[in-house]
This record gives sequence, structure tokens and C-alpha cells, in this order.
Amino acid sequence: MPVTSLGLLHEVSNERVSSGVPRLDMMLSGEGYFRGSTVLITGTAGSGKTSLAAHFAVAACQRGERCLYFSFEESPGQLLRNMRSIGIDLEPWVKKGLLQFHSSRAAIHGLEMHLATIHKLVRDFQPRVMIMDPIDTLVGAGTRRDATVMLTRLIDFLKIQEITAHLTNLTGAGEAVGETDMDISSLVDTWLLLRDLELGGERNRVINVLKSRGMAHSNQLREFLLTDRGVELQDVYLGAEGVLTGSARQAQEAREKAVTMLRQQEVEGKQRERERRREALEARIVALQKEFEAEEEEAKRLSAEVHASQEVLGKDREEMGRSRKSDANETTARSRKTPGNRK
Repeated sequence: MPVTSLGLLHEVSNERVSSGVPRLDMMLSGEGYFRGSTVLITGTAGSGKTSLAAHFAVAACQRGERCLYFSFEESPGQLLRNMRSIGIDLEPWVKKGLLQFHSSRAAIHGLEMHLATIHKLVRDFQPRVMIMDPIDTLVGAGTRRDATVMLTRLIDFLKIQEITAHLTNLTGAGEAVGETDMDISSLVDTWLLLRDLELGGERNRVINVLKSRGMAHSNQLREFLLTDRGVELQDVYLGAEGVLTGSARQAQEAREKAVTMLRQQEVEGKQRERERRREALEARIVALQKEFEAEEEEAKRLSAEVHASQEVLGKDREEMGRSRKSDANETTARSRKTPGNRK
């Protein structure tokens, strides 16, 4: 397969495959990589490239797909042990025949032999996913230009086979962000960059998507941790100096929690004050109601006394009237009995 024979007539798929990290899938428009695409992960030593490759391998095996893993720096046993330290157990998938390792030093063969070996293993194993970790060691089997040409031919071969390729590449701390040792960044479909940020006397890992063709991907820097459950992307915290990571992020979280707690306490204090005022108002209303009832009772009592006194006064007047009428009758009777009045 001379490089001059390569064409751009391979079929493309709209099917998406998971990266194995849910929050990373969300950064890739929520669904992950395109089936048959080429993914490049670059980063400095210890930034988590192999960990992301292991997640991708597990995701493929969980879908029932075969994964062919080429390792140029670690043996299969070393990979299995190291991935178990972050909660990723690859051994069950090896036993099930879904995951196959091929480990060798890049300098043991020439580039053409490596390419021929990959072709043979792909034909024999029929994987849907292939991982090469890392590709920069291929320079040891030839020149940089030869390695680039070999990878160009390999990427074209994998696209024709509709195999999703996952490549890792080690970069130096001083290298430019948009460059790789192998000069294949323009050939890959998705490029993830892992970096170490130094802030507050510590180094923390961050990831961002430099490009991902055919999808609306995130442009946000995201901190991630290597935990006993694998790679976990953290929530984004922005400060005056940019993205906060590590202890700076934790300090920001603590400050936000403290502010939230103070606000909650303030709200609760105001609620208690309103409750006290409500209780005082209700007590005042009850007191006013009782005072009104007492005044109403007093008014009723006075009204009853006035009514009673009027009745008594009326009876007295009647009695007086009767008494005066009786006096008049007696006077008349006495005048009639007087002798001097007789004729």
C-alpha cells in the first residue's frame, strides 16, 4: 500500500460510539465519537491518556464489540494492573475474547513490519475499535517523516474498514498546543488535549476538545480526576483568573457554600422574625377581640340597666297616679259626709 495509492473514497457513518466517560460524551454534543472516525489524544506524561484509552476499550467491549489494543510501552499485565488502580478491570474482557493486547517495543521492527502486523491482526481479529498507545514511539522505528507516512496509510486503512481508531501521543511540556510530533493532527477527526495546570502550588489535569469534525463540541476546559471509579470530569468553576482547579476549586466551592449558608441563615432569621410578628399580631387581634367583647358586654349591661330603670320609673309613675286618684276619691267622700254641707 504505497502512500500514492491512498484515496478519500471510504464510507462514513452517522452512528456514534461512547468514549466510556459520560461527561466527555456530553462535551462531544452528548453522544461521543463517530463510528469509523480517528481520535487523537495528546498530553504530557501522566496526564491520563492511557486511562481514557482504557475507558474507550471497556465501552466497546460492553457493546459487544472487539477491541484490538497496541501497546508500545507497557506489557498487558502492567496495563491490567495499572488500570485496576483506578477501578477499570480489563481482564474479564480479555477472558471473553473481546479485548486483545499486542505489546512490543516500536524499535523491534521497522515501520513496514508494524504496518503489515497491524493489517494481519485486523484481518484475523476483526475488531470494531483499535487503540494505539502511544504513536510517538514509532519514530524509534524510522524517521519522523516515515512514521507520519506510515500512520497516514494506517488511518486510511482503518477508515476503509470502518474501525474507530483511538491514538495517543506524548507531548512535551513546552510544545505548542496545536502541534504533534507525528504531524497527523489534520488527519484525525477528533482531537482531545490533556494538560497539567499549575495553580496554588499544585498541578491538576484538564481536558479540552481542540476539534471534532461534524459536531458542535464544547470549547470549555474541564478538570478531571483519576479516581477509584476511573476518569471523572469535574464541574466548571470560573474565577477572576480563569478556570479554577484542584484546591482553588475546592476553596471556591467552600466560599460558595459559606455564602449560601449565610444567606440561608439570613432567610431563616427573617422567617423567624416574621413568625414572631405574626404571632404578636395574632395575640394583639385576640386581645382586641376580647376588649371589644368586654365593651360589648358592658354596653349590653348598661342598656339593660337603662331599660330596667325605665320600667321601674314607669311603674312608679303608674303607682303614683293610682295613689293620687285614690286620695281624690277619699277627699270627695269626706266632703259629702260633712254636716255643714247638708241642705
